[in-house]
Amino acid sequence: MDEPSQDEDPDLSLRVTLATLRQAHQDLDAAVHALENQRAPNQLQITRLKKQKLALRDKIAAIDQRLTPDIIA
Repeated sequence: MDEPSQDEDPDLSLRVTLATLRQAHQDLDAAVHALENQRAPNQLQITRLKKQKLALRDKIAAIDQRLTPDIIA
């Protein structure tokens, strides 16, 4: 009785993954801001971090879309 049903288990896993990805995105954002505020910022490193942020954003959007029901208006 205490076991989650099979329908709830995938959503829970996706929500945990989504939270982890959002935290990683925020961490990368903070790192980019810290690098940009340096006296001589490393543009290559900033560009790489921004690309990682974009990849995370795409993953977040894909998971968010899977969790959001498709409602036709």
